Amino acid sequence: MNIQPSRIETLADELPSPGSALRFLEQFTERNPSHAAKILKNEGLLADLLTLASYSPILAATLVQNPEYVGWLSRRRADPSLRSKEELLESLARFSLTNSQLDPSVLFARFRRRELLRIFIRDVRRLTTIAEITEEISSLADAILENALRIARQEMDNRYGAPFEKNDKGKEQPSDLVIVSLGKLGSKELNYSSDIDLLFIYSGDGNTTGNGTKGSVTNREYFSKLSEAVIRLVGRSGGEGSAYRVDMRLRPHGRVGALALSLNETVRYYLTEARNWEQQVLIRSRASAGNDPIFREFFDRVEDAVFRPGRNVADALAEVFRSKEKIDLEQRSDVFDVKLGRGGIREIEFIAQALQLAYGGSDRWLRAPHTLISISRLADRAHITSEELSHLSAAYDFLRRLEHILQMEHGLQTHSLPREPERLEILAAKMRFADEHEFHAALFDHTERVSHVFRRVFGGEADAVARLTDADGDDPLKVNKTSAEPQTANPHDRIVKENAAPFPGLDPQQSSIFRRISQVSPKFEQMIVSMPRLASVLKPPDADLVTRDFAAAFTSAAHSDHDIASVLASMRKTWSESILEIAIAEIFENISIDESRRLQTRLAEASIGVAMQAAGRHSPDSRGKDAALPAVIALGKLGSGTLDYGSDLDIVAVSGEQSENGGVAENSEWIARIIERFVTLLSGMTREGNLYRVDLRLRPHGRNGPLGTSTVAFEEYIRNTATVWELLAYIQMRAIGDGTDSAAGRSEAALRLAIAERVGREDPSFIKSEAWNMRKRLEEAHGTPRSRHEANIKFGSGGLLDVYFAVRYLQLANITAVPADVRTTTGRLDALLRAGVLSAADHAAFSAGHAFLSTLDHTIRLVSGRSSRITMANRPMIDRYARRMSLDTAEALFEQLAFHRIAVREAFENVFLP
Repeated sequence: MNIQPSRIETLADELPSPGSALRFLEQFTERNPSHAAKILKNEGLLADLLTLASYSPILAATLVQNPEYVGWLSRRRADPSLRSKEELLESLARFSLTNSQLDPSVLFARFRRRELLRIFIRDVRRLTTIAEITEEISSLADAILENALRIARQEMDNRYGAPFEKNDKGKEQPSDLVIVSLGKLGSKELNYSSDIDLLFIYSGDGNTTGNGTKGSVTNREYFSKLSEAVIRLVGRSGGEGSAYRVDMRLRPHGRVGALALSLNETVRYYLTEARNWEQQVLIRSRASAGNDPIFREFFDRVEDAVFRPGRNVADALAEVFRSKEKIDLEQRSDVFDVKLGRGGIREIEFIAQALQLAYGGSDRWLRAPHTLISISRLADRAHITSEELSHLSAAYDFLRRLEHILQMEHGLQTHSLPREPERLEILAAKMRFADEHEFHAALFDHTERVSHVFRRVFGGEADAVARLTDADGDDPLKVNKTSAEPQTANPHDRIVKENAAPFPGLDPQQSSIFRRISQVSPKFEQMIVSMPRLASVLKPPDADLVTRDFAAAFTSAAHSDHDIASVLASMRKTWSESILEIAIAEIFENISIDESRRLQTRLAEASIGVAMQAAGRHSPDSRGKDAALPAVIALGKLGSGTLDYGSDLDIVAVSGEQSENGGVAENSEWIARIIERFVTLLSGMTREGNLYRVDLRLRPHGRNGPLGTSTVAFEEYIRNTATVWELLAYIQMRAIGDGTDSAAGRSEAALRLAIAERVGREDPSFIKSEAWNMRKRLEEAHGTPRSRHEANIKFGSGGLLDVYFAVRYLQLANITAVPADVRTTTGRLDALLRAGVLSAADHAAFSAGHAFLSTLDHTIRLVSGRSSRITMANRPMIDRYARRMSLDTAEALFEQLAFHRIAVREAFENVFLP
């Protein structure tokens, strides 16, 4: 008997992302009906598949594309045992037999992805420990490396014959190789998206027999080519991604060193040339594939250089601390990093390794590569307390599970928390917390305890760095300002009280300006601290800013002869300096909020123009280079000309002639590459962050549509296919270009005519009901307060979306009421009043409510970063908002907020429920 739809919905509703789970099931059923029929008869299997889809879109896609994996998972899901390298090698051999037509690199990638289905479901269901999960992920890598080595060895022997060397007695004997893993793989703590750090060590020098097709070569050449072949097999992307990213930078002599060295050469390097941090790396090393005795001999000969008997404890701690400090300087970010942030995974690892180096020279029992085993043994020897052991172990478990969930969302090597409130809410649910506040509280608790142990172990140096990282924004409670405000006093208040600049070299005027920024905007304080070069912008606001030609500044930065990396860096430099100038002018009240938004809109338009030109210049494909570049149609805040701090760029790219399927016919591949590169230039993340998040989802057919569309195809989509909610978005379109004579301007005019034609064919009551239903769905999904002390100023009842939906619906239903050049919400409200389609009372409520809510939204963005939720639980931050809005207290702010939300909701209902 099939599982009933109501039961399926119940199973999905229990998951962090029910929509993702149900979309997966719909897609799977549509593409694989016979497999779906079997799933719908097995509730346990269905629950596991829905769980995988809810937690990991990339694994959901794997299942849709490979439905046969469902049967395999059904057989393996109930097996509680930890699979060893040998078992995985057997499984890989069977997989190879049934997929013999595949290139080995593709086969390895597919096998790894299939095995991760089994491992990840056990992980998210908490059916095993984090140590067992990471060990099994490591064994999977070992098995793939072993198989790759066997394939590569056969290929090399066929070319050059087998390698031989002379033993101590002068007799010829076969030579062999070991693949040594370092880092997380070396300690069997690999995560789902880790690079694998490797060394290749062969037993000795000599020559091959020459029995192959290429003749004899030296062992050095043979094993270098063998190593290169292994790296290619496991690291080459065959259209489905690679099995692993192989990192060889930790080998002797780094990037310039040979891929493979003999045992004696490798030992000599680590005993005579290796720096302290390179020797520290060997704490977590082992043989992953190949000849294990070679590794054992290697490590026996270098072990005392790593764990030096009689080593000074203070020196050992200082060496490790300097390594950590260097990583911190290179990896600064304004988003909390689970791995590298203050109190993160790296601090736990460095606590363990520092104490191992300090005491392991005289106590061999402490020389354990695994972090959890290491800290347990350190506690047994009283180098850390039992309470510290408990705190570090709990934090390690929490942070590694968090890291796994972050990485398995899209299969990316990420350690950073998301910025978006909606994604943070889902992340909290995946981590089994009731809401984001509970998650942040737990994160804060764990990282603070780790940081406390770290400072205790490393002493005064760590305390000094802790003060710096407070300013750098590594504290998880203060870097996620796009989320609901945490229930904790803001740590930035400490910096304001200290009344000091975060780095030396500021003159008195710069220090004074920095302090003013700190008092008003922790968000921009963080930006300056993370990018000290911005100190040059700390000067009195420029009176000419309101007329600044941002396009000229970008064009000057992005010279045509620069490579794409230089353009990327120049654009970020110019943009960060410009946005900071705008913020400083606003903080010092030299410009109004409206002027700030206009400047930000112009800055975005300049960024778009230069990015599109640079994308065209640096296209890797010469085909179509004579064709016109895509034009940009702006929607959302960019469309209204009121872009604000942290706003996405909602755009549609329009280009080319219409093809038979409605896409861009001429140069379609070239256009797609241009748009991809354009998006990368604007939203690609670098050490200095990104410019904007570019959102192309409002293009015709959404994610399933081509990146670029023709004006004709766009018109046809609007006339025949677009939903009402898409029309509500399109009504706010604006061409980014040089006026109505530009390609974008002509496209906008044609598209507006298409909207008018489509609306003329629709039943007005249908448009109203669709707009109403969409607004209510958004409110139910995102606007429900999680406590009586919280308000959602965007999605909640009486929030900004009530104003936006009412205005856009009235504009759509009365298509001639608002002139095309009237784009702001205030201007459209006035036009609707003049046209007689909005009453004076409702106009007053919407206008006053929008003015207050949009000012509050802007203040939050300026002070702490984009967020739709505010809560009295974070009283210090609410006080900042209130002061910025010239209100006496946080209570006064909430009182005004309540008043306007009630009035806005009443006007909203008057529009939709007369």
